[in-house]
Amino acid sequence: MDNRAEVREFLTSRRAKITPERAGLPAGSRRRVPGLRRSEVAALADVSVEYYGKLERGNLAGASPAVLEAVARALQLDDIERAHLLHLAQAQEGSDALARPRSRPGRQWVPPKNLQWTLDAVTAGPAFVLNGRQDLLAANRLARAFFVDVDDGTQPPNMARFQFLNPAARRFYPDWDLIADMTVDVLRIEAGRNPHDKDLHDLVGELCTRSDAFRTRWGAHNVRRHGTGVKRFHHPVVGDLTLAWHGSAVDDEPGLTLLIYTAEPGSPSEEALRLLASWTATQDDTTPTHHP
Repeated sequence: MDNRAEVREFLTSRRAKITPERAGLPAGSRRRVPGLRRSEVAALADVSVEYYGKLERGNLAGASPAVLEAVARALQLDDIERAHLLHLAQAQEGSDALARPRSRPGRQWVPPKNLQWTLDAVTAGPAFVLNGRQDLLAANRLARAFFVDVDDGTQPPNMARFQFLNPAARRFYPDWDLIADMTVDVLRIEAGRNPHDKDLHDLVGELCTRSDAFRTRWGAHNVRRHGTGVKRFHHPVVGDLTLAWHGSAVDDEPGLTLLIYTAEPGSPSEEALRLLASWTATQDDTTPTHHP
């Protein structure tokens, strides 16, 4: 993923989303492309057309925070999109710590004992840890049973690969399109934050090659942060569940997110989780498909 190409495609895709009316400009009658013209963004950001053209060609090197903020306002970026633009600029400068992030936990990473103890202490719902690439790095017993179909033989299993390459995902996620959008949002944010992550480059390349659905979403350059919500599932053993979820950063392991799924007390989903817990208690814990 070339950084200049990433910058160019992100800025042009955001410009295409802003109509003249939304920007408070006259629409006119001779527009050949959707969204604003470069000259209009330049005027809104109070920079020259030539300078904005340089930015949109992918060259953010030397752009001041004030200029980047002005461009963000002109393109009406939300907080997540603005942060993504700043990460792209910092990565291109090469001087910020974000441009060369420390290595992220990957294939050889083993969860610290206290983190695994924390996961194991959660017994009423699936609890697990993901990195920004959506690698499933650690899980409690119920999460291993919940994601029984995710393991495709790669270590660690990857939720994005399951989402887009495993037909079981379309059964597991009744709202498959929504979850697919969320998965790509997370990967796109990670790509801006960690442009030198080779494992992420390889994963995106694989998914773009093998999945039209992923390639289309990746090309949209959408970035959103998802920290909590409700998801529907259809588990191969216990059937339909509706679960609330919450994600939080693991403070002593930068780049990792701890997620917990819970069911409404007294609901059929809570009963389904209890049934799943009973089912997994009978399984052989050494079976590879049960271990991330």
